[in-house]
Order: sequence, then structure tokens, then C-alpha cells
Amino acid sequence: MATYKAIVDWKAKGDFAANRYARAHEWRFDGGAIVPASSSPHVVPAPLSDPAGVDPEEALIASVSSCHMLWFLSLAQAAGFVVESYRDEAEGRMGKDDRGKVAVTKIILYPEITFAGRAPSAGELDRLHHDAHDKCFIANSLRTEILVAAR
Repeated sequence: MATYKAIVDWKAKGDFAANRYARAHEWRFDGGAIVPASSSPHVVPAPLSDPAGVDPEEALIASVSSCHMLWFLSLAQAAGFVVESYRDEAEGRMGKDDRGKVAVTKIILYPEITFAGRAPSAGELDRLHHDAHDKCFIANSLRTEILVAAR
């Protein structure tokens, strides 16, 4: 099995002792990508958080969506379908989980897919999404409810 790594790099800016410090930081990945990151402005108001940075909650939702999409594309191709485009405006909802802890309690994927040639029937599309969800490593790693509401 593979090992994955990420570097999270933060340097103090502001008054740390007074809890008035910036939460902006960077995520660095082995391929060279550097992603500006921050706490969510819903959790730590700007300017201490950077709304332009990706927050951990957004990254979680994007990871689930991306994983689902990549499996969907693979399964659709193997089934003989040609996908022209795939867009998902996924959303995550915070709430209290069954242990009373604040968590991302639900992730809803809203994929919009365009096919060239024959499009799958409603049943075939449902099966592709079901199988993609079942194979998604990220979804398999979470306790969060994940729904697919294909558009």
C-alpha cells in the first residue's frame, strides 16, 4: 500500500499570547503544489483567518468529491460510456455527531455529468455512483454521512 505525505507550514504572525495570531498557513505536496490554507472564517473570523485560503473543512469536502469523481470516471469508461464533463458543487454540513462532538456530519455531492454518445440510463447512473462511492478511499475512511444527489 502507498504512503501519502503533506507538509503543513505555519509561522507566527500577530500576538500569539493574546490569541490574536494569523491562522494562514501553507500545504505543500510532493508534486510541488503549494496550497494557501487557513482556518475557516466561520470558526475564526477574518482577519485572523484568510478567507482566500482553503480551510480543512473545505478540503475534506473537496477530497470526498474528487475521490468519488475519479472512481466514477474510471467506472464509466470501463462500462463504455464517454464522459465529456463532470462538475460537482459539493457541500458539507457541520453539526453535532452521535457522540455530541462538532463534526462535518453530512457531505452531499451534486455531480452534473455530460456524456458523449449514449448516456447511461437512470439505473446505470445510480449503479455507477453507488460503485464509485463504494470504492472511494476517502469515503471509506469517514464516519460522515455521504449522499450523492446527481443532477
